[in-house]
Amino acid sequence: MRALVTGAGGFVGRHLVTRLRADGWAVTGLTRADVDLADPVAGAAAVGAADPDVVFSLAAARRKATAADRAATTAVNTSPWLVEALPDRCRAVVRLGSSTEYAAAPHPLAEDAALRPRGFFGATKAAGSLLLQAAAAERGVRSAVLRAFQVYGPGDHPARLVPVVLEAARTGATVPLPTRVSRRDWVWVGDVVDACVRAALADDLPGGTVLNIGTGVQTSTEELVGTAERVSGRPIATAPGAHPGRDWDTADWMCDPRAAARLLGWTPTVDLAEGLARTWRAGAATEPAAQPVVGAAVEPA
Repeated sequence: MRALVTGAGGFVGRHLVTRLRADGWAVTGLTRADVDLADPVAGAAAVGAADPDVVFSLAAARRKATAADRAATTAVNTSPWLVEALPDRCRAVVRLGSSTEYAAAPHPLAEDAALRPRGFFGATKAAGSLLLQAAAAERGVRSAVLRAFQVYGPGDHPARLVPVVLEAARTGATVPLPTRVSRRDWVWVGDVVDACVRAALADDLPGGTVLNIGTGVQTSTEELVGTAERVSGRPIATAPGAHPGRDWDTADWMCDPRAAARLLGWTPTVDLAEGLARTWRAGAATEPAAQPVVGAAVEPA
């Protein structure tokens, strides 16, 4: 099986490429160094050269400071040319969406929740999901959108919350906590990768299916720090209210994962305590950061 993975240099992309190759897939991975996916001509050429049976669309951009940044981010996150560039042999396109495509809600979010994106990133991800579904239906290619909740695990960006908290356990740095309660549904990166692979192989999955990928359990930042202390066996200093928080912070952000269980046979296999323990052990095998982490720029999946 031939796979093309866009965003192969990203956090989830690296884990997915490793999994696919271990399973015997022939993988072409595209990173920012390989091709500018904001350029539709270059992107289409790269897709054609890969000649894939399955495309995993994981590339995502977040820059928004300038008009040019926003235009490039929109182009990458929507990639409206992607489906048109697919070879006839392609059987499926699996897009990794984001839970920020939804509005916050005080109950577990199912796939029929209204699309009311939180922020510019969420809006571009939602637009990309809709464009993919429409283009794939026109082309007769099966598509699936997996809206992941808060993904974590080894190799995540060092400015995200879990790396910040675990690095603080190693160095004694202080973790600034947000000014208001912030909860997330934390889902292990390996479980997200497994959902991607299952969706690619599920030929009976209806085209255009959207599935939420999360655990159905939400955890506050403070609770996550406490769990990290237990698994690392080290105290973690915090500064309550020292972090201003983010626009998307909410007291309730949780997935209803029942549709993924029903349609893919997928359920999360790693809970937060075990996932943090695995991430802690993976970090112990690498060199510590040169400077202690002093802040957390927590971003949604």
